[in-house]
Amino acid sequence: MEAMTENILDVTVLEPRMKHPTIFARFDELTEGESLIIHNDHDPKPLYYQLLGERGNIFNWEYLEQGPQWWRVRISKRVTGEKDETVGEIAAKDLRKAEIFKKYNIDFCCGGKKTVKEACAAKGLDVTKIEAELQEADKVLAQRPLPYNEWEPGFLADYIVNTHHTYIRKSLPELVGYATKVAGVHGGRHPELHEIKKLIEEVNTELTAHMMKEERILFPYIKELSANGQQSNGSAFGTVQQPVNIMQMEHESVATLMEEIKQLSTNYTLPEDACASYSLLYRKLAEFDDDLHLHIHLENNILFPKAIELEKNRNKSLDV
Repeated sequence: MEAMTENILDVTVLEPRMKHPTIFARFDELTEGESLIIHNDHDPKPLYYQLLGERGNIFNWEYLEQGPQWWRVRISKRVTGEKDETVGEIAAKDLRKAEIFKKYNIDFCCGGKKTVKEACAAKGLDVTKIEAELQEADKVLAQRPLPYNEWEPGFLADYIVNTHHTYIRKSLPELVGYATKVAGVHGGRHPELHEIKKLIEEVNTELTAHMMKEERILFPYIKELSANGQQSNGSAFGTVQQPVNIMQMEHESVATLMEEIKQLSTNYTLPEDACASYSLLYRKLAEFDDDLHLHIHLENNILFPKAIELEKNRNKSLDV
């Protein structure tokens, strides 16, 4: 059987004025699913944006080699109907990539429905750099993360309650206490602490009510769907999409409050006159923020879509 030869274009041998036109011509010759590898002596990042602007989002871009002397990039033409994964979907499949999103402050929880390109455009980030880091994460051997995406929904719901809800119920009263103490001592020199205390109290109020609704209404229904499938008796609230929409709106509300705290504290940066309690408050806030991101991600991007799909399959079977 004849081996397939790679479609390679050595850009370094072309006249400067012919480089991009030649690459575009070679790309246009590709059929869907085929790829072109370009070889260059510098990062062809400007080509990415020109190709995106003139041809649209019809290609995948993968760095095979990134300097310092040579750059090789595989440009593949997409199959019609193939769509970019959203940041939420990417994080759901591999939580290591969520760390990259956190590094660049890309919201993969409440803002998880955006693609990487859309999220980067909204924040003015270099999409080629972030996509390269995401591709690199696939090559890194690391301890296997918990397989949240493989768990059945009832088990995942229990995990969320036992891990994240328990953590919130323990941490928020402590945060309110530390915030009250620190605002009382340092609020004169750092008035933002009074607003941070108020916001933490709002987070406490909202999450307490939110978790109660999940534990008493939504999660039991999801567990019933997961356990009984087609034998589920249905719900008192119509379709599961209705409470899911409410929970997601509440997630956005709490995430907004936490973002305000983050901005007021300059990303939990301590002033020079911070005492031990001040330091502990900010450290616990940073830990709480990290846990909340994972918590919301597990619900918005994994649990809720699985529940919606389970109910849809049940309704189809009932209609037969």
